[in-house]
Amino acid sequence: MDSQFSPVRRIDLKKVNVARSNTIRDINRQIVLNYVRELGPISRAEIARETALQRSTVSLIVDELSADGLIEEVSGESTGGRPPSLLSLRTADAVAIGVDLGIVKTVMATSDLAGRVLEQEEFPTDHDVNNALTKMVECAQRLIRKNGGTIEGIGISLPGVVDPETGNLYVPHFNWRNEPIAETLTRDTSLPVTVDNDANAAALAELWFGRPEIREVRDFILVLVEEGLGTGIVFDGQVYRGEGGSAGEFGHMTIGTGAPVAWAV
Repeated sequence: MDSQFSPVRRIDLKKVNVARSNTIRDINRQIVLNYVRELGPISRAEIARETALQRSTVSLIVDELSADGLIEEVSGESTGGRPPSLLSLRTADAVAIGVDLGIVKTVMATSDLAGRVLEQEEFPTDHDVNNALTKMVECAQRLIRKNGGTIEGIGISLPGVVDPETGNLYVPHFNWRNEPIAETLTRDTSLPVTVDNDANAAALAELWFGRPEIREVRDFILVLVEEGLGTGIVFDGQVYRGEGGSAGEFGHMTIGTGAPVAWAV
């Protein structure tokens, strides 16, 4: 599998030639969870048939996801016999914190696995990284207390380049380079933290929660227009990140004095 693509939706296992066993296990887990999210309620047999995974593998992953509180069994419609056992997202208990770190303001919210916003706060973005981290940690702790249940993790989108391999980041508007964003929030909240480019995160949101006609599109470019410009590129149902996570980044330069600005992607 090309390392520039994240396992966002369906993954062709034939493309995965060499990987550690735990990597394969994580990929299979993501596949099963995504099928339940997109097509649930769905049976184990349907998942095995659609993914070409062995039924024993599907059952093992389903047991793990159930134990983690991410999915649950529900009864399907009976056709005269015993109602079939189907799998569905357990949206009531599984909650995550989302952080939209913008140039002007930061929005933080808790949401369930269906994308429903439960609590939301916003505050001006501080361009000093230490002050910004302090505000995010304090807000995250408030949201955790308000939720009163299990928080699965924190996802942060920001207007900069994030290398998916190394986690290194560069936010030109704030002059942040490789600041310990994820490490600091993990340390102070004891939650796993993922950081991504804002346009990539927006493209992922369209894949997962957009209008049905959009979710069926496998190839598209999302242009994010805020205080700056960014693009999220989706190819074959997966977010394309490029070398060092820089795919889709806009740039401009002055060709000559008085010349118009030339844009390039």
